[in-house]
Amino acid sequence: MADKPSDDSSQNENQEEQSKSCGFLQELRKFNPKDVFTWQLAKTLGMGQGLAAFICGTAVSSQYLASNFHVDTPMLQSMLNYMLLCVTYTSLLLCRTGDGNILQILKKRWWKYFLLGLVDVEANYTVVKAYQYTTLTSVQLLDCFIIPVLMLLSWWILKTRYKAAHYVAVGVCLLGVGAMVGADLLAGRDQGSTSNILLGDALVLLSAALYAVSNVAQEYTVKNLSRVEFLGMLGLFGTVISTVQMVILERKAVSTIKWSWEVGLLFCAFALCMYALYSFMPIVVKLSSATAVNLSLLTADLFSLFCGIFLFHYSFSGLYLVALVVILIGFITFNAVPTVTRSAEPTTSSSSSSSSSIGEDACYDNPVTQEDVSRKEVSA
Repeated sequence: MADKPSDDSSQNENQEEQSKSCGFLQELRKFNPKDVFTWQLAKTLGMGQGLAAFICGTAVSSQYLASNFHVDTPMLQSMLNYMLLCVTYTSLLLCRTGDGNILQILKKRWWKYFLLGLVDVEANYTVVKAYQYTTLTSVQLLDCFIIPVLMLLSWWILKTRYKAAHYVAVGVCLLGVGAMVGADLLAGRDQGSTSNILLGDALVLLSAALYAVSNVAQEYTVKNLSRVEFLGMLGLFGTVISTVQMVILERKAVSTIKWSWEVGLLFCAFALCMYALYSFMPIVVKLSSATAVNLSLLTADLFSLFCGIFLFHYSFSGLYLVALVVILIGFITFNAVPTVTRSAEPTTSSSSSSSSSIGEDACYDNPVTQEDVSRKEVSA
């Protein structure tokens, strides 16, 4: 008689395992590739790779300026980008009336945008400065630190909740970055200085953290306020901060530049690529998220390497193609599973089951409206 409870428990466990396996098989049968490979995913992927191409353009133009013309003025190059943003988007804010006018924005949120401009300028400066102290391999590896920081800040500030598939996708993307770095080592492209590796690595980590803060602020502003306001304020304060920093740090370097039409063309190419990157990135962020965009931007180094094969005679490795495919697979996997944003929490514990379902449905991309719920209650 004592063996009957144990037999019943083992039978229950077997039934639970069978039900789980049947549920998994049913989910596989219900899987439809059209639900994953949608036009929205294709548009996000294409626009993300377009942003990576713009980053490639900035890298190639900077490489030409440094190697062929011995120009090392990162703040001057960044200042040109912020000036273009200021001329276009800040001017649009000047033409607005009401709460969207630049004066009203400055009265309410000037200090927030000042901090955002400071963070963005220093993020651009510290990553360029890191190349003077550490190697290219270290920069490529440690620059991925932006992904976990972004996910943490999105979880904390934007209330984004990730699923297991998202963490797996991030791991796949980082494997692709590892394959890219391995290809660099095999090809002997461990370039850069080793004068102070610890300082250089710390600058890369600082830059990644600052970029993460800037991108989360961008996602919040674009999805809750407007893209023009974000770019206009960033252009305004970025121009002021980068100009002051350039005068202090790069005054001698700018005065020694031997200007020619080639140098001017490369400066224009860098500024236009950065301007296009800053202008279109908020659009892609609004379509997906800052984390998804940065996963897509991991391919920018690969695009730069492919250009370097033709322009700077880099050696080619098949691992570069493997890294590109792996990163794209991780990006598609990340975007195929929707994230959850806990923007509405139940206020009282005595809420009815219908009101709690409203609070839960408000967290998803396609929430159930109050009108739908009331209709269901009336019909019931």
